[in-house]
Amino acid sequence: MRITLTVNDRAYELDVPPRRTLADALREDCGLTGTHLGCEHGVCGACTVLVDGDAVRSCLMFAVQCDGARVRTVEGLDHPLQAAFSAEHALQCGFCTPGFLMLATGALESDPAVFDDPERLRELLTSNLCRCTGYEGIRRACETMRARG
Repeated sequence: MRITLTVNDRAYELDVPPRRTLADALREDCGLTGTHLGCEHGVCGACTVLVDGDAVRSCLMFAVQCDGARVRTVEGLDHPLQAAFSAEHALQCGFCTPGFLMLATGALESDPAVFDDPERLRELLTSNLCRCTGYEGIRRACETMRARG
């Protein structure tokens, strides 16, 4: 099927099989390998991207569902949150980092109040899996963004 995606402000015209996931289209057809595939069941969140501003698990969406959509991946991210992750040691192996950055960016852009409520922030962050950091550095990085207002 022929589809058009705008990924990180660049238009891509793709010919994809109907069952190709958005994650695979981004990685294989667009060459954007920052979107990581972990569980491929929507559980880990490593594949989180923004589709029309909403954080989604790209392993659970078919690319054809995104025909005409605006997609933002970690390669298109230019956000102070990235520096906060580094400053707060929110990454170790880095495998989950793109998904967390996109999840947190989506939340900051759609509902920044989530960062004012420790319980909501905890719930948001635990929707993605990290096996290295224990989430504290990630939480601190997000709280840094709240402090910047």
